[in-house]
Amino acid sequence: MTLHEQLTYEIRTGPRGSQVGAFFDLDQTLFAGFSATAFTRDQLSSGRLTPRDLLDTVRATLSFTLGRTGFSSFVTATSAVYRGMKEQVLEDAGQHAFEEYLATEIYPESRALVKAHQDMGHTVAIITSATRYQADPVAKELGIEHVLHTRLEVEDGVLTGGVVRPTCYGEGKADAARSLQLKYGLDLEQSYFYSDSHEDMPLFDLVGRPRPLNPTRRLAQVSKERQWPVRRFTSRGRPTVGDVARTGLLYAALAPSVGVGVAAGLINRSKREAFNVMGSVWGDVAASAAGIDLRVEGEQNLWSRRPAVFIFNHQSGLEMILLLKMLRRDFTGIAKQELRRNPVFGPLFQASGVVFVDRSNTTKAIEALGPAVEALRQGRSLIIAPEGTRSKTPTVGAFKKGAFRLAMQADVPIVPIVFRNVLDALPKGAAIVRPAMVEAVVLPPIETSSWTLETLDAEIEAVRQRYLDVLSAVEEEQPS
Repeated sequence: MTLHEQLTYEIRTGPRGSQVGAFFDLDQTLFAGFSATAFTRDQLSSGRLTPRDLLDTVRATLSFTLGRTGFSSFVTATSAVYRGMKEQVLEDAGQHAFEEYLATEIYPESRALVKAHQDMGHTVAIITSATRYQADPVAKELGIEHVLHTRLEVEDGVLTGGVVRPTCYGEGKADAARSLQLKYGLDLEQSYFYSDSHEDMPLFDLVGRPRPLNPTRRLAQVSKERQWPVRRFTSRGRPTVGDVARTGLLYAALAPSVGVGVAAGLINRSKREAFNVMGSVWGDVAASAAGIDLRVEGEQNLWSRRPAVFIFNHQSGLEMILLLKMLRRDFTGIAKQELRRNPVFGPLFQASGVVFVDRSNTTKAIEALGPAVEALRQGRSLIIAPEGTRSKTPTVGAFKKGAFRLAMQADVPIVPIVFRNVLDALPKGAAIVRPAMVEAVVLPPIETSSWTLETLDAEIEAVRQRYLDVLSAVEEEQPS
């Protein structure tokens, strides 16, 4: 049973059906951090929020935090700065703030909880004191249909600076859940509520399955008294000292791996053998040092047909280490031109025959692939990310044609590798690796000898669909 399956076991073995509600708070529950902070930061950087506006916002926040004003007054004070602004501007700002600051902060564990509830046919909703401009992008990313939130006054598509009362805070959250109950016939006794805040006690008291996530001190104390199950997620937010130490060991393992590889190369008088040994040793040691538990399904497909073009869904810099561990020998890769200038990996990549491409110039990129075709014909496999860049979310992007055309030219198969949960360990933009269980599904080789340029688009889309099928598959765990 995987870590996420353990986390969602209660849900997947419980009642099915839309009568069960699954209510999620937003900040510190679905993701690490605060959406208001990201939103304000985006507004400030765009120039829509002046330093004086920021000062007024800080004053209002401090007054609310100290208990001098209520939530409604706080929201009224902070929303006043948007008076006269078109609502579409805030919608666009919310989406940009999410993509820029919050997408990589979604807890993988919370994503798994949402998915488990959806798979069980439950009515899933975000119930938050934040505005829809903050909540809607998160709901869209997670496929959550219902979003109940604090509403700002809008007239003819323009914000007035006012707030619609009552707000979705405290008892207002409980009222929002009751509105869903009346509309969809929910059984609140069978329903769940996930939140980190003691201010959400009215809704905790309303449902039969209260589930505190990353609780504040006050909520943790109440949870202990009432024997509510508490979960804390550390996969996002501030890393622990252990996370930093493990990441240091990951990089530190490179030097001795190079030494072992050089020795093997000298003994065998083979440059290729040197890189084979170096890569496999570093892949093994680095993954172990970082606390990565790699589970491989279909491992035989890594070896059944070589050379081949191995493709993978690209979400993290960690995939390079995992591929070294999995493929072990006789392969090289294609990387973006910028990596040539990396002081550590640039020289190693060049020495190992990695082909660098300029993604900003399609013509030059195509021309640069000549050595890659030659490597395939000489018996070396290639690893390529057909999306061309890393994704901030598990969503599989569109596939570019380069990898597939290379396979056709060299008359070698495509071998898809589908990574799951890599983002748990190292999302895009992060520097510290977190311990995680990562799954890799290696699909059977796909012959390309019958492909033509006329059918290439359809063939590529069929391969991409295989990724979507694997990633969307749900393993039903039976009660023990």
